[in-house]
Amino acid sequence: MSPIKVACALLVPLLWGFQFVVIKVGLTAFPPLFFLGLRFAIIAALVLPFVGRPTRRELGPIVGISIFMGGLNFGLAYAGLAHGQAGVLAVAFQLQTPCTILLAWPFLGERPSLRVILGVGIAFGGVALTVAAPTVPVKLLPTLLVIGAGLAMAIGNVLTKRYGPFEPLKLMAWVSLFTVPQVWAVSALLEHGQLASLHTSPPMAWLAFAYTVVLGGIAGFGLWFWLIAKCSMARIAPYGLLQTAYAIASGVIFLHEPLTARLAAGALICICGVGITQSRSFARPSPSIVPCDPVENHVA
Repeated sequence: MSPIKVACALLVPLLWGFQFVVIKVGLTAFPPLFFLGLRFAIIAALVLPFVGRPTRRELGPIVGISIFMGGLNFGLAYAGLAHGQAGVLAVAFQLQTPCTILLAWPFLGERPSLRVILGVGIAFGGVALTVAAPTVPVKLLPTLLVIGAGLAMAIGNVLTKRYGPFEPLKLMAWVSLFTVPQVWAVSALLEHGQLASLHTSPPMAWLAFAYTVVLGGIAGFGLWFWLIAKCSMARIAPYGLLQTAYAIASGVIFLHEPLTARLAAGALICICGVGITQSRSFARPSPSIVPCDPVENHVA
């Protein structure tokens, strides 16, 4: 991968890792699904004027991506974050990385190398260690919801790669638009106080909302869709495991959560695991898969 791709692959999990803390702040004032729908509505309004309409070939896949990567992924994640611990749920969400790599094998022809499997295993062991504190009770339902969100994200990743490449901003804008009615319909059935929250939410909750729109949404997914179009899933998916390390660091810095030796060791192991996956040839793509960079053809 070129230096700019590596930098983007490091930046995206940073933006998303910090977002675990930010969303917790926003959900103290907004109903989760209403907050999510409002987020996607603003993203669509900001980006749609600058992109074209999807073609007939693109329309069906974009609707499918919006269901898995939009409605199910974010809906389950926000519902879980509203009732669970951010650190535990950040770990649970990392199941999307091995799920993405495993799904990319049969559906994209990207067979992971032993080095990738080893690196992912080490990295996931690190993120699991960060919350392996028996004195902290883990709420089962929120954790299961976020595991489901990770699986939905993995399916969305594979759909994006299989039916792409898409223009990143165009894909983000239309996925956002198609996600709004999905989550607001469920919000209307299950939540209350949506309109009241617009008037009673404090400035900090609105700052959290702005972060999820601009940095977590437009910047984060814009870069992620660009990386998916340029690189194999085995290349970029392991970087997602860094979200947990970033989420823990942001909790320590901004929420003054204690930094234990267990947390520090888990974060270090996670980073080492990602480094192993990126040290040489990562996947054996089928002839139809274009390698990440032309200079890497001899090792693909």
